[in-house]
Amino acid sequence: MPNHPTLIPPPPPHPSSSPIESVLELTHLSEINPNLFTNTRPLWHPPGARGIYGGAVIAQCLAAAQRTVPKDFYVHSMHCYFVLNGNSEIPIMYHVENVRQGRSFATRTVQARQRGQPIFTTTLSFTLEGSGGKQTVEHAQHMPEDIEGPRDEDEENVLRGNNSPFLSQRAGILNDDDSRAQVKKTRQWIKARGRISNDGGHQAHLSALAYMSDSYFIGTVARVHKLWRYSTADKKDGKDGIEKMGITVDVVQKLKNMDDETLRRMEGMDEDVIDQLRNVEIKDGQIVGFKSQKPEIGMMVSLDHTIYFHNPKEFRADEWMFTECESPWAGDGRGLVMQKMYTRDGKLIASCVQEGVVRLRQKASKL
Repeated sequence: MPNHPTLIPPPPPHPSSSPIESVLELTHLSEINPNLFTNTRPLWHPPGARGIYGGAVIAQCLAAAQRTVPKDFYVHSMHCYFVLNGNSEIPIMYHVENVRQGRSFATRTVQARQRGQPIFTTTLSFTLEGSGGKQTVEHAQHMPEDIEGPRDEDEENVLRGNNSPFLSQRAGILNDDDSRAQVKKTRQWIKARGRISNDGGHQAHLSALAYMSDSYFIGTVARVHKLWRYSTADKKDGKDGIEKMGITVDVVQKLKNMDDETLRRMEGMDEDVIDQLRNVEIKDGQIVGFKSQKPEIGMMVSLDHTIYFHNPKEFRADEWMFTECESPWAGDGRGLVMQKMYTRDGKLIASCVQEGVVRLRQKASKL
């Protein structure tokens, strides 16, 4: 029996919707169950990843839960667990449970299921807008100063492709020369591609932020340790019969043709990767010299993901947002990363935490 990525054939994209709105669109299966939803369009499986992009499931769970609470309630926290890898060829069913509906707070749980099994589960808390009163306790961390702003023009994303619903530009690593991984901070600018329509209200921007919050999150551990993050094993299913780093020979050639400044703004292109790239040769349609002497990632997947939303109506996800990640701890095959997200003018809009599996490729035993 052939697989189908959506339960119902998707309609044409709405002309006024941005790419990220189309990606996160849900179909409400109200005739079956008023709390049941499914993905309207196919979900993205990143090259070399074990399953679908986690940010899509996070965001669609949030979008489903938002449709079950009163319009004057907004999400302030979301606690998620990745249970199984999602299959991009099979529809996802989102089951929303109304745990509690109070006067000031509401709680929902959402399970994302494929083939009847949960692949992802989350608990969300919503609060009534303005329920804190006129006098409130307020403080917020400030965005770091002297950060180079993003380029406003779209740049080709060779690794992720130009069909991605959001844009990202690296902004360097603070303390990158320090030997202590825990003091380094990775930085980037992100925003949704295009313009998010008014139809979805501020909920659409919250879902888009949730989608982008998973971008290179647990990967921070690999970056601050300068671990080799690309497969060096040959893959026989590539068009050219060989694929290294999880990317094709054509992509490697495009990267080699770019200047260092452009590469530094791209995902996956830290200084150690750029140095290695400059030493790569392509002979007879094959990549030569990509074997790194550094410890190599054998497995890196997210286990859980938490988002605290701070100012839900005071940002647009289609305008540049600054993110900063740091990893206070890693050990026993896991790593912990914390992320802060700001508007371009410095307002803190979200704080995120993620733990994931970070295992090194083990050396073969000589016995």
